[in-house]
Amino acid sequence: MPLTMYGIPNCDTIKKARKWLEAEGVAYAFHDYKKAGIDEARLTRWIDEAGRDALLNTRGTTYRKLSDADKANLGDATAARLMAAHPSMIKRPVIEGAGELIVGFDEALYSRRFG
Repeated sequence: MPLTMYGIPNCDTIKKARKWLEAEGVAYAFHDYKKAGIDEARLTRWIDEAGRDALLNTRGTTYRKLSDADKANLGDATAARLMAAHPSMIKRPVIEGAGELIVGFDEALYSRRFG
């Protein structure tokens, strides 16, 4: 399965990950959340595979704007729905197709998987 990187093009972490993959000659397709969106079913699958905490960007302003009650009652289904509606709530990048789901940019991990 070919690699697909999911993210937002102007994100600094996405830029680092793309630069690393391109420097290593790793082919990938880029899925822009802002233009193409992301469906809840895929997010649910990702949550099942990687865990909600691995995917949910709790540092971003979108998450921080949630009420304390919403944050306290944030189950997997609600998280998937919110991330589909607000893709900036998804940690970046997400890489699918490497035999596992990779969330975030970690140069050492990328070297082991793609180098």
